[in-house]
Amino acid sequence: MADEAAIAERYRLLTGGKALNERTRRLWAAAEARSHGYGGISAVARATGIGQETIRRGVRELESGEVLDEGRVRRRGAGNKPVSETHPGIEKELERLVAPQTRGDPCSPLRWTSKSAAKLARALAERGFEVSDRTVLRLLKRMGYSLQANQKTREGADHPDRDAQFAHINDTVARAIEHRQPVISVDTKKRELIGDFKAVGRELEPKGKPVQVRTHDFKDKDLGHAIPYGVLDLTRDEGWVNVGIDSDTAQFAAASIRGWWENLGKQHYPDARELTITADCGGSNSYRTRLWKLELQKLADATGLKVTVCHFPPGTSKWNKIEHRLFSFMSINWRGKPLISHEVIINLIAATTTSTGLNVYAQLDDRTYPREVGVTDQELADINITRNQFHGEWNYTIAPSTTES
Repeated sequence: MADEAAIAERYRLLTGGKALNERTRRLWAAAEARSHGYGGISAVARATGIGQETIRRGVRELESGEVLDEGRVRRRGAGNKPVSETHPGIEKELERLVAPQTRGDPCSPLRWTSKSAAKLARALAERGFEVSDRTVLRLLKRMGYSLQANQKTREGADHPDRDAQFAHINDTVARAIEHRQPVISVDTKKRELIGDFKAVGRELEPKGKPVQVRTHDFKDKDLGHAIPYGVLDLTRDEGWVNVGIDSDTAQFAAASIRGWWENLGKQHYPDARELTITADCGGSNSYRTRLWKLELQKLADATGLKVTVCHFPPGTSKWNKIEHRLFSFMSINWRGKPLISHEVIINLIAATTTSTGLNVYAQLDDRTYPREVGVTDQELADINITRNQFHGEWNYTIAPSTTES
């Protein structure tokens, strides 16, 4: 009986067949099969993955003693003809079906459908081109098509001043740190449902005894949700997370920053004169939001600090350091653990550490933050704001009011 392991090893030594061309690989497999007698073809096919019909063709070639012209792998005229020869015009028709502009072509059969290979093959068949979906894939690859995901480039990635804004942020942060002034990165983490819901990730548990959770992730009206707003001290590598239970508003964002200052910031920076904040351009700390600036004015008045804000350009939130220096480690720490209560969330956040020395503090914020709070034109005009000459909408400083409120 043939030793298939030995056959496979010999084939592997020939670099998996890569050292052989199509013909020599076929002849080697045929010779190997003949040396094992009855059942040799099946054994070689199983050990190498070469098709039995290919091996039989090799056996016939060995028995016939046929010699091909030097440098040839197949007989002249052998092999399948290119699909472009058997189906002239197919590439042009396929291009018409798959091209992006067909989304607006009312005559295109695939205008409102996904363009899978099977659907393209059926559409081609309706036009007289009978080919398989695999042939369609080969044609598309040759035509320069590949599977592509949507790319978030509009607004942010193509903004002409994106890199210049990054440089401005770096310069502002470096200058503040050099003068021993506090610099924080802020953002809101994804809202989390409270309850015994399925948690992303896996956690070590006794074999066959996974934690039982609910089948459906419908919000529990009694338990509610949690909104973690994070503040990362870039100098000290220290995090502060304010866990809200109501709404992610500008008031909530400013209250979270003030909580960090009252509990940590003013202790670490007793001589601080200015607070520098790096933030995304959207969400509760959006540069477009009037209430955000009004709340920062209240923060400046309450702390006596000038508050300088630098927003990341649209579409570049992943560059905000809080994302990969705080939030990512929080997610790792609570992976696979159902967030069954606000207390559990607070404890998991506070237990987040890294080998580089990250410390995290957390508190529960059970206050209510109403939505759609209006800011009058007069209130906006009273904000003591100085806009930077470079993109003043992204870069500005709000100083304490010059008059008593």
